[in-house]
Amino acid sequence: MRWLFDTSVFSQRLKKRPIEEALKKWERAGDEQCVISAVCLAEVEWGLHDAGSEGLWSRYRGLLDGRLQVLEVTASTLGYFSRMKARQRMIGQLVGDLDLLIAASAVEHGLSVATLNRAVFSRIEGIAWEDWVV
Repeated sequence: MRWLFDTSVFSQRLKKRPIEEALKKWERAGDEQCVISAVCLAEVEWGLHDAGSEGLWSRYRGLLDGRLQVLEVTASTLGYFSRMKARQRMIGQLVGDLDLLIAASAVEHGLSVATLNRAVFSRIEGIAWEDWVV
């Protein structure tokens, strides 16, 4: 495992106009080198419930459901999260809790975050990340 996908990357296959570079990078990396956090899974499924579209659920089941290993949020993950949240507050770089939980999972497992959200992940101290737009 090398990459922990942020929701912005994982959800690209469901988009009407996906960012092709992100899909190409995913293909080059291969599913066996990519994982998601349970937080990412929850964000995607929340979006599906919110949209209320059976067609979108069908696409999800066909394209993403069960495709990648899911890293659970454990007490250890929450320990990383709490230290990281305190540090972000101390340096004046607040980040949303769900993004910070994804980052904590990456740190815990020694993974790099693959994201399309440079503005958020570039502010999180102590994580490896890559912008999959470029």
